[in-house]
Amino acid sequence: MRVVIQRVSEASIEIDGNFGSSIKKGLVILLGIEHADTTEDTEWLIRKIINMRIFSDEQEVMNKSILEVGGEALLVSQFTLHAQTKKGNRPSYAKAANPEIAVPIYNEFVALFENALGKQISTGKFGSDMQVSLINDGPVTILMDSKSRE
Repeated sequence: MRVVIQRVSEASIEIDGNFGSSIKKGLVILLGIEHADTTEDTEWLIRKIINMRIFSDEQEVMNKSILEVGGEALLVSQFTLHAQTKKGNRPSYAKAANPEIAVPIYNEFVALFENALGKQISTGKFGSDMQVSLINDGPVTILMDSKSRE
């Protein structure tokens, strides 16, 4: 499982040409699910994301988590995070899980993240055409992979 986490001052998503949802201060999380992902991957990533100290404290030092600042979250499925670009010019997405595998994992991620955050999060719609608009605060952008634990 791979994620791109962006600290934002605001973000919104349009799904299939219609307004989906928006958040203020918080995180946009782009989530890529692969065939080998399990609940263990989901739980590890959520624990890391929820507790990651990437929000500024009173001294403007990144020392607070999304929990501590009462931040919001927008989760978007993104199979292209598993692009393999070693051969040729067309990326291969063979490692990305097909919908039969990915949708239940995505839904589990949403439920577990909401439980850990203590509130509902905004989401995209799996498999839909989406446009994400955001103001990256900092900018702060972090890449994580549950298989390499980094």
